[in-house]
Amino acid sequence: MQTPAKKPAKNTAQKLPATPKELLAELVLANKILYGLKAVDAFGHISVRHPNDSNRYLMSRHLPPGMVTPKDIVLFDMDSTPLSHADKPQYSERFIHSEIYKLRPDVMSVVHCHAYSLIPFGAANGARLRPMFHMCGFLGCGVPIFEIRERSGNTDMLIRTPEIGRALAEKLADKNVVLMRGHGATMIGNSIPEAVFRAVYSMENASIQMQAHQLADGGEVEFLNEEEADKSSRGRNVPRSWSLWKHQFSKA
Repeated sequence: MQTPAKKPAKNTAQKLPATPKELLAELVLANKILYGLKAVDAFGHISVRHPNDSNRYLMSRHLPPGMVTPKDIVLFDMDSTPLSHADKPQYSERFIHSEIYKLRPDVMSVVHCHAYSLIPFGAANGARLRPMFHMCGFLGCGVPIFEIRERSGNTDMLIRTPEIGRALAEKLADKNVVLMRGHGATMIGNSIPEAVFRAVYSMENASIQMQAHQLADGGEVEFLNEEEADKSSRGRNVPRSWSLWKHQFSKA
């Protein structure tokens, strides 16, 4: 989905912060990893807060994630106005990213996806996405569900305005993942690798949890308890996973 973007002020170009080439490359790689591991398809996006200006963020222009290149990366302000590539179509749901960055100064990267395995957990009454194994301890703090009807009534389900983006960010609160009923999910991280890790393993956890419920056939499923989730969610698994994915997709 795309929407026309507002044009930046005439003198904006003189004030743009320099963006490290390494960060651009990492953001492009993250798009390829998310696509390659089926966390996103033609839809979905990942952003990163600018390291030299916390009131700016970087994300691709309106493109399928698997097609993103460094020249497609756009600099946005916290109103989600493009400060570069203003003549190009932008993601209509860019407000997901800006509103989370506003509300959560600790967040450095945001992923929005439509991973199919996550959709049922946002729609089935009484279902809760909970950590099944040690790779998903980050889910142990809770996974809220955003119900867009509560904010905007019947819509096309997309986060097209800052107001709806703010409501989503408030539902996320201090958690790592928020499900979006009838839509998908959004996850955050303190780096691009961590945000990607959480997207991929949220999806894997959902698949495993569904299998466990089927196997239990109405019986109880054993999840990680609070202490187990906390001890297994301290980022130790991220670097090894990122190294593998970087090796696997850097030449894609």
